[in-house]
Amino acid sequence: MLIAFEGLDQSGKATQARRSRDRLRADGLRARVVSFPDYGTSIGEEIARALTGEREYGADVMQLLYVANRYERKPEIDRWLAAGLTLICDRYVASSLAYGEALGLDVGWLVDMQKYLPPPDLTVFLDIAPETAVERKAAGRDRFERDRVLQVAVRESYLRLAAQPGWVRVDGERHADDVEADVAEILSSQLPQ
Repeated sequence: MLIAFEGLDQSGKATQARRSRDRLRADGLRARVVSFPDYGTSIGEEIARALTGEREYGADVMQLLYVANRYERKPEIDRWLAAGLTLICDRYVASSLAYGEALGLDVGWLVDMQKYLPPPDLTVFLDIAPETAVERKAAGRDRFERDRVLQVAVRESYLRLAAQPGWVRVDGERHADDVEADVAEILSSQLPQ
C-alpha cells in the first residue's frame, strides 16, 4: 500500500509519516518512509538550489523538476511495493497538483506527466492555515513558504483535491498526538487486515 501525506509546509507531514511507519512496524508490518523532494539525488540538489534562490526557474520547470525527482525514485518505489512494503510518502504526486495549480499551471498537464508513477492508495491531507505554518516556522523559510498569497492558493487547491475518493482531510492545527490518533484510526480502517 502507498500512503501519501500532503499539506502545507509545517502541517506535520514528516512527523505523521514517521509516526505512522513506527506504528505499522510495531503492528508487525514492513513500512518505509520516502520524502519528496528527495534532496539526496542530482535533481533534488537542483531543487534545493532553486528553493534557496541560487537558481531561478519558472513554475513549469520547477514542477518538471519535482516530478522528475519522483521518477528518480520510481524503480525503488516499484520494488518496495512489489515486495509487500507499506510505503509512506511525505509529499507525493498531489503536491505538484496543488502547487502547480496555485501557480497557474494546467492541472491536466500535471496529472498526465505523473501517470506512470504508482498512485497512492490513500492520501492524508493535513490541513492547516498558512498563518499556522508561519507560527510553526518563522525563520529559514524557502521562497514558496514565504509567499503567503501562494500558500492560501495551495491550501484551496488541496481542499478541492481532498474532496476526491481516496483522500482524507485531517485537522492539522491540533497537537501532533491528537493528529496521530486520527491518522492511526484512518490507517487501521484502510489497511488490509
